[in-house]
Amino acid sequence: MSIHPTAVVDSTAELDSSVYVGPYAVIEAGVRIGADTRVEPHAVVSGPTTIGERNLIGSFAVVGGAPQDLSYKGEPTELIIGSDNQIREYASIHRGTPSGHKKTVIGNHNLLMAYTHVAHDCKIGDHVIMANVATLAGHVEVGDRASIGGLVAVHQFCRIGTFSYIGGVSGIGLDVPPFIIIAGTRNRTRISGVNKVGLKRNGFSRETIKKLDTAFRLIFRSPSLLMKDAIELARKEFPECEEVQTLVQFFLDSKRGVVKQTVED
Repeated sequence: MSIHPTAVVDSTAELDSSVYVGPYAVIEAGVRIGADTRVEPHAVVSGPTTIGERNLIGSFAVVGGAPQDLSYKGEPTELIIGSDNQIREYASIHRGTPSGHKKTVIGNHNLLMAYTHVAHDCKIGDHVIMANVATLAGHVEVGDRASIGGLVAVHQFCRIGTFSYIGGVSGIGLDVPPFIIIAGTRNRTRISGVNKVGLKRNGFSRETIKKLDTAFRLIFRSPSLLMKDAIELARKEFPECEEVQTLVQFFLDSKRGVVKQTVED
């Protein structure tokens, strides 16, 4: 274990023998950190927090802080972070609340760039990218391999679908469907189409992308159909396509409502 002499590590914190803790970093009680994780200078990790292996906690990041919720009165909640994540400079990640999930959960292989914010009770999947100053309010759920651009603000309780791409400086007030590209301010958010480039890069076949594109057009660009009828038509059109069924189910599971306007509206 390599702990700089100026770092402050609580005697009850559990750190693997391979953990690095840089100058002036603070590791508080209730923290557990797995193998080969680096805590850079001036970072603060509060507990209860569990961090997996091979993570990077950047300088001045605040990880596991108390939720920024006026109803929180110091109850025991937690933050759980998986492995192989990069949490860069000045990022802030907060524990859950008793009225929420009681925990905030971040998966594996994620990149949270400088000044990103993950509020209480959020759930982030795997291989997610949050660019600089992207911000998640409380209770947001982010699917695997979603990309969230810089300066994006996501309203509480929203869901961000898998393989979706949100352009920078966007305001998100409704659920973002999986596999699509979206951008714009909250009142003018627009969907521009299927995230074809991202899907190709991740090994999706041309056939699957074509089916998703057809389903997208049925759902978003069929003015003669009610939304519920368009969704049902897409479901029946491609019963064997798992990705189309995932897109359809996302709509059916939505509680806040889904962004529906497209650039052609």
